[in-house]
Amino acid sequence: QLQASGGGLVQVGGSLRLSCAASGRTFGNYVVGWFRQAPGKEREFVAAISRNGLITSYADYVKGRFPISRDNPKNAVQLQMNSLKPEDTATYYCAAGNTLSAAVGTYDYWGQGTQVTVSS
Repeated sequence: QLQASGGGLVQVGGSLRLSCAASGRTFGNYVVGWFRQAPGKEREFVAAISRNGLITSYADYVKGRFPISRDNPKNAVQLQMNSLKPEDTATYYCAAGNTLSAAVGTYDYWGQGTQVTVSS
């Protein structure tokens, strides 16, 4: 089971740190991705990290702003969100799978999401 946390309301230019925790699974066995979904839009890729944390992938619209990291002994993955923009407003989901990919369908396990709202 995955649980995303850390969302909230923040002003433009602010920062939030999202965390994804796993229970019942060894997190280090999985690639972990972050996705987001705004109202009326499809779920879209944000970032992903390999099992050992050495390889990361980012969507162009967050590259340089949202570094992803992981702490396997603690069964956790973090998404540091900096320089937030109103268009970053969405529900953010973490997911685990076997392939480092931007495709929603390649992830097998999903958390329930955490809301991020960026106000201007």
